[in-house]
This record gives sequence, structure tokens and C-alpha cells, in this order.
Amino acid sequence: MIVDKIKKRNLPEKNKKIKIDIPVGKWAKCEKCKEIIYKETLRENLSVCPNCGHYFRMHINKRLESIIDKDTYKKFNINIETNNPLELEDYPKKLKSLREKTGIEEAVSAGTGKINGEEVVICVMDSGFLMGSMGIVVGEKITYAVEQAIEKRLPLIIFSASGGARMQEGIISLMQMAKTTSALTKLDKAGLLYISVLTDPTYGGVTASFASLGDIVLAEPGAMIGFAGKRVIEQTIGEQLPEGFQTAEFLLEHGFIDKIVERKDLKNTLSKLISFHKGGEK
Repeated sequence: MIVDKIKKRNLPEKNKKIKIDIPVGKWAKCEKCKEIIYKETLRENLSVCPNCGHYFRMHINKRLESIIDKDTYKKFNINIETNNPLELEDYPKKLKSLREKTGIEEAVSAGTGKINGEEVVICVMDSGFLMGSMGIVVGEKITYAVEQAIEKRLPLIIFSASGGARMQEGIISLMQMAKTTSALTKLDKAGLLYISVLTDPTYGGVTASFASLGDIVLAEPGAMIGFAGKRVIEQTIGEQLPEGFQTAEFLLEHGFIDKIVERKDLKNTLSKLISFHKGGEK
């Protein structure tokens, strides 16, 4: 066979000792266009692919850096430990590993800060921590943030990124939907502004509770938003779903969200909305 006649190329001994010096962890591959991007370039472009415009998911710290004025973010000091109600053997180990890997304690960070000088209460979720799933601590932090917004008479902004309720905490995770919704009802009665920003992905119990209850609901381009996944829905209803179903663009067209805002414009858009609500103008 021809294959048998192909000889393996033997490199000279001196070439075998050559070491290729390629920095590790300096590059990222775009999921959409498959281009290799220098991470520093990606960071400077707010984690948006410079070639095709694909939105990478953002770490909590990067999100806060892009939205909140420098040195104004003050994280709420909430000492709550994630417990293990179902007594799963690997759950505490997984949480410990994720904290070391991501550098964050839980799937949400909550605090106060300023956006172009406008003081707000802000919560930011991170899909890198157990897919941003909502457990006891996430629900409590969101609720505490709402209560602080009421007490301080400040606008509330929540950046959602979640796969839904945290299955490792069972029914207690689902209870967070009612708790956060109840807190937001009090915020509404207090006449305070709540802006919900949906990022990729926002699913499950988070979508079915606080993420959908904003006075104004914004979304990033291309964000996937819904309750259950497309395949689950198709299997349940026995029908094929429309093209682009559950994208931010599809939901805007059908009235589920108010506006799609590019990442580079989010900070200014939020400050303008807050100013308009106060009766001012910028």
C-alpha cells in the first residue's frame, strides 16, 4: 500500500532540542469565528471579539470595572456561608475548588457604587461560578441588595447571568424565586427604579423571578434568555421552535425586553436612564 511507502521524517538531533517559547494563557479562541485573539486585546475591547463582534462572558470584576466609576464600588459585608442541605459529599469540595479558580466567593457580588457620578446599588452575577446558579447565598445577597436600595433610596441594577436554580440545594433554591420577587415588590411600592440587564446566558429560576421584573429590561446583543433550553421545549411541545428563539433580538421583537445595548454603551445608557428617572437630564 502507498501508506506503507511513506517514511516518517526524522528531524536532525539538534532540532529536537529546540524549545518553542509560546506564553501560556495569553490567548483566547472566539467560539463564533474561531479566530485566536490576544487576551490583552480582548480585555481592552470589553471582552468582545474584534473580528466578528462575538460577546465573551465577563467575570464579575471585569463587569464592575466596565460599569462602575473607579474606586467607588463598596461591596456589602454579608457573611453568609453556603450550606449543604442535601448533604452531598462533593458539593463543598466543588465550591472550594471554584472559589480558588474564579477568585470569587459566590455567583453574585452586591454592593454600592457610582455610574458616571450616579450612586446605585448593583448586583453582578457570574456564570463562571456553577453557571451562575441561584442558591441560598445568591438569593439572600440579591434580597439584601434590594433592601439596601430601599433603605438608601437608590436605584437598583442587576446584571443577570445564570443557568437557573442550584440543584445541589434542592427546593431551597426554588424558594429564592419567591424571596427575591417579594423584595422587589417592596422596592416597586417605594417608587424606586430597578433596571435589569440580561447577559448570556440568563435561564431558569432567575429569568422566572428577578431578572424579568425590571422597570426597564435591557440585554446585551446575542444573549440567550429563557426558562428552559430550546431542546427541552421542543421535546415538551412536540414542535420545532423558530430560528433565533430565545436570543435577545428575538425577545426584543416580541416585547420581552425593552432595548438591546452594546457593551461599550451600557455605562452611559444606565446613567442616562437613572438621570431621567430622577427628572434630570444629561
